Amino acid sequence: MDNGKIMVPSERIEQSILLIRRQKVMLDNDLASIYGVETKRLNEAVKRNADRFPKDFAFRLTLQEAVVLKSQPAKSNSIMRSQFATASKRNVRFLPFAFTEHGAIMAANVLNRLKVIKMSVFVVRAFIKMRETLANIKALASLFFMPIVLSRFTSPGLRNTMLYR
Repeated sequence: MDNGKIMVPSERIEQSILLIRRQKVMLDNDLASIYGVETKRLNEAVKRNADRFPKDFAFRLTLQEAVVLKSQPAKSNSIMRSQFATASKRNVRFLPFAFTEHGAIMAANVLNRLKVIKMSVFVVRAFIKMRETLANIKALASLFFMPIVLSRFTSPGLRNTMLYR
């Protein structure tokens, strides 16, 4: 980390992006770890600036989502809060926040630290890379399942028959 450069394992950031409620999000503990702040401080900043975090920027997981997420193999190096791991299902103290790409940027703005602002660039790039990867997969899938008109190769009765590869 000399000369003001920050070393970021981009794979770690990309692995922290999850698909929840059909949205690509990062959990508060992953985002806080990347930004170099405590999860508690990140969540305090979000609560103080609640008007900057509409539902499409950040949302709390439901108990069911948190239980399902906890039961899946860890996708990233981080784990759910220890309070969650030790709490019973009826007595959960903290359900994690999930931040969309825009929420991650807004979190960097409300934390307002130089390291956080620099790290937010890497987070945004990871979201962009994931979006491009998904677009490429969709493009390949559309080529694979592209309809072929068999008008030249069929009898007149089967004209314009659609076939999928």
